[in-house]
Amino acid sequence: NTGETLEKIYLASYCKFRYLTWDVPQETIVAKSSQNKLTAVEQRAGRQQPGLLYLAVFKILPLSLMGMLEINKNIFGNSATDATIAHGMLIVTHSVGLVKLYSFQWIMDQFMEQRLDLGQTCNWSSMAGVVGDFPFGIPCNIKITDTPPLLFEVSCLENSFQIGGYPWHYIITRNKKKDKGTYYIYSLNNNVLANNGIQDMKCCSLESDWIYFHPDTSSRIIHVGPNKINVLKLKEVEKNSQQYQIEEDFVIVAKRETKVNRLVTVTASGRIVKNRFEQLDDDPEQETFKVVDYEDELDLLSVVAVTQTDADGRAHIDLYSNENGKLLKSIRLMESWDVTYNHEVYFDRDTMIHIEQKPSR
Repeated sequence: NTGETLEKIYLASYCKFRYLTWDVPQETIVAKSSQNKLTAVEQRAGRQQPGLLYLAVFKILPLSLMGMLEINKNIFGNSATDATIAHGMLIVTHSVGLVKLYSFQWIMDQFMEQRLDLGQTCNWSSMAGVVGDFPFGIPCNIKITDTPPLLFEVSCLENSFQIGGYPWHYIITRNKKKDKGTYYIYSLNNNVLANNGIQDMKCCSLESDWIYFHPDTSSRIIHVGPNKINVLKLKEVEKNSQQYQIEEDFVIVAKRETKVNRLVTVTASGRIVKNRFEQLDDDPEQETFKVVDYEDELDLLSVVAVTQTDADGRAHIDLYSNENGKLLKSIRLMESWDVTYNHEVYFDRDTMIHIEQKPSR
């Protein structure tokens, strides 16, 4: 209610942390460092950089340290490009389009050198300090020395892999450029494609649509396009417990007019040629969906819709029932919305936060 700092943790001096994700089902927070990059001089000298990044993992409520680990290319392969932890699994992505999953619990059990608690006085590598305090920070207490057992791997385009639902399913775009914009929904248990599990909005737009598992516990999927939001549900096929199907739960449609633009060309002979073309789905002069968020305590979907008027963009936040998609309230943002900047909008009970990221001058 006050914005007061309740607790402060110093992570480390040996790397810089830039990303923070909250895994709600597992009640964990993961802080990820920026990736270790070689300078141009080091690259020309043929130097290798096996360390890719660090992950600091915390349990919440109350806040406690699970561990700090390094993702090393000597362990996970030179093609490893990124990593995160979600749903209790270490997810490592590779430049060749592979996504590999490992059990994080198994990794902790096998490779944790010492259990550390926040606020604990600790001796580590001939240094003494308090875990989580400056300048000691959090030592890397999970040293992975061998490749963990592989739980699952899949090939996908641009590493676009998501996992969720119950029972677990995953969403990918197949690793072919012609499949960009087409999403496939498979069972994680048997790799069987769900009935109606190919979702393609066939958008004619500059920005692509996006899809993800609903953050509530309903096993639904949200598919967001420029002018339409499909909320889909995962349902067991009758008389076949091993097969699931995707059904439409409800649809939210942008408020816009359908226009057909006409271009008139007069040839040298005076003949009039009329060309017809449909407008883009994300035409800036038409209402376009930019952000979709879920507020769990109020059980509402918040949708940011933007329309470009003259030089400025105007945005409003619509609140929909998470149960049936009924529009409950619309709130106009007083500030303009510049579509050339990155925007984030967060909704938490009675508070809305709009973050606009302007380029550094």
